[in-house]
Amino acid sequence: MAAAPVWSVDPRTGKQREQVAVEATAAEVDAVVRAAHEARDALADRGVRAALLRRAADVLDGADERIVAAADAETALGTGRLTGELARTTYQLRAFADLVEEGAFLDVRIDHADPALTPPRPDLRRYKIPLGVVAVYAASNFPLAFSVPGGDTASALAAGCPVVVKAHPDHPATSELSAALLRRAAADAGVPEAVVGLVHGFDAGIELVRHPLIAAAGFTGSVRGGRALYDAAAARPHPIPFHGELGSLNPVVVTEAAAEERAEQIGTGLAGSMTLGTGQFCVKPGLVLAPRGPAGDRLERALTDAVGSAGAGVLLDHRMRDAFVDGVRNRAALPGVEAPVPPGAGGEHTVSPGFLTVPAARLADGGAHDLLLEECFGPVTVLARYADEAEIGAVLARLPGNLTATLQLGAAECAGEDGPPDASGNGTGRGARLLAALTPLAGRVLVNGWPTGVAVAPAQHHGGPYPATTSTSTSVGGTAVERWLRPVAYQDTPPALLPPELREDNPLGLPRRVDGRYEG
Repeated sequence: MAAAPVWSVDPRTGKQREQVAVEATAAEVDAVVRAAHEARDALADRGVRAALLRRAADVLDGADERIVAAADAETALGTGRLTGELARTTYQLRAFADLVEEGAFLDVRIDHADPALTPPRPDLRRYKIPLGVVAVYAASNFPLAFSVPGGDTASALAAGCPVVVKAHPDHPATSELSAALLRRAAADAGVPEAVVGLVHGFDAGIELVRHPLIAAAGFTGSVRGGRALYDAAAARPHPIPFHGELGSLNPVVVTEAAAEERAEQIGTGLAGSMTLGTGQFCVKPGLVLAPRGPAGDRLERALTDAVGSAGAGVLLDHRMRDAFVDGVRNRAALPGVEAPVPPGAGGEHTVSPGFLTVPAARLADGGAHDLLLEECFGPVTVLARYADEAEIGAVLARLPGNLTATLQLGAAECAGEDGPPDASGNGTGRGARLLAALTPLAGRVLVNGWPTGVAVAPAQHHGGPYPATTSTSTSVGGTAVERWLRPVAYQDTPPALLPPELREDNPLGLPRRVDGRYEG
């Protein structure tokens, strides 16, 4: 049977653009993984890895017009958005190069032997080593930053792990171009091109996670798809770590004080955040708890005006468009739900942004209204009007894990002036109480901002309790490299046999902790 073709499709028309590949067979997946495995030793040197990452960034920047054009043709995300995404992608490649050169991620720890301790302590030296070949499952909504040249690939290469990427079917031509550029960068850096592999096809994705030489996997996508791969990773004879980002509602709580002080600003800001990228960001605010009463009414009017003036947009593919149209229709049909700006089909190939309103008490009751507590991918949010803080707590208690949670507070609440500190110095006011209530729900908690936009920074955390992610790790920021490493300790090992990272004279100049004291 002939291999199935892989087509690049224009989401603005639904028409096929070109055939760019064929779906990989099991034998082809095996060959790509084995080639990556054979190339792993080429990444052992940190200097080589840093050079590869920087060269990859330079090559991508040098092909910026080709990359942006290819991605826009397949995703309809627009050249402005994609130019920014490419800049983010190359920035994080260079950031990981800096991290590799610094070496702190190796977490070197040396405890010298001490026979006087009870019990006596042997000589112990610990650091982290790469796991092996990493499978990366590309995201639909970020064809660069969370796909072939994205954060999973960059962090895995930084750790010393070759990568095999399963391309997303929404942007196969962009994936092929990106992979070719990364392989060119590898050749320029003197590294085998096989350190970056690419496969297409649903079955290839299953074969990839089951392959015995795959040591870990990273995924960004739907709950259904991610959970299937997560279960497959766990069901292997030798289970592997599966770091999946699956879905997030990203709740927002607006206090009455915040609404009284800046209802119009909050309503306009919410509209901008929920419609950004046609509502296709993983951190789009999908549920907003706002107060009943005049201040909340002002917020709703501002949201109505801003969303009502937003134009129709194109989603990443027609399957997503159909799911959005069906999803908002089913939500709008629930008892007590209204649509001040009805979301839905904007045309044969587009969708119109909108929002739904519902009394918060309906969400606390459960039942059919639980549908409103599930992510709906696209430009829609749910404005739940609450009567008091008890209703806020009742709704929050029903939420699953999220990537983000946001508080919109008044000035006095931000300053902690709405309640005296307790004996430990912790705030007791509404702002402090709500912050404490939101913290268990998300990996990133914001105050007086909007969650869309995930800065690439050392302190960033892009993850959260299940189903937001399947692990406690982050996929953005320097600590993303930790996903692809494992610690190993050497006990009473002769100095001549120790790896350079653990030798007494520290020939590589690494930051380390010796006998409990940090040596930078």
